[in-house]
Amino acid sequence: GVEAGLLRRGDGGIVRDFFWGRLMFPIQDRQGRVIGFGGRALDGSEPKYINTPATTVFDKRSTLYGLHLALGQVRESGTVVVVEGYMDTIAAHQHGFTTVIASMGTALTEQQVSQLRSLANDFVLALDPDAAGQSATRRSLQTSWQALEHRPLGLREQPSLRIAALPQDKDPDTLIREDQGEWERLVRDAIPYMEFL
Repeated sequence: GVEAGLLRRGDGGIVRDFFWGRLMFPIQDRQGRVIGFGGRALDGSEPKYINTPATTVFDKRSTLYGLHLALGQVRESGTVVVVEGYMDTIAAHQHGFTTVIASMGTALTEQQVSQLRSLANDFVLALDPDAAGQSATRRSLQTSWQALEHRPLGLREQPSLRIAALPQDKDPDTLIREDQGEWERLVRDAIPYMEFL
């Protein structure tokens, strides 16, 4: 349990449940195998979300939440929509938006983009509209665009990176549940990243 990141050994050798009092989200690899967990606090404590610590099978920086569910549709459509969190991804798939995956935090990493680059050519970032979300979007663009521009063998098209500008106070989860048509429109009309910057 300690090696898997489910238990934590504290001072004096006392072993405790790492995710005590949290709503659990299994995190799967692209084959659908459980490699870690996310946990959301239920009592308002901070941090709001925690993940399994790095293990031999779980590396947050190279993991994309929901990729095993989105894989086929992303390949078929050539488009992937990137959101921040578990609930955003779950709401999207529940309502039939099956090209949505989550970046396991705030900023897309080069490792995550490298995985997606072999599957899609059109990337839409639909991150939270608050200041932290906007900052995350900028960091994502700065750290991952170089990886995105790398063209795997057989892919000649220049990748398209666009930003879905969500309305204030509407994260993807909320918007999808309240107004699916508006979500579809915002993703369809997402603006090129240079225009966003």
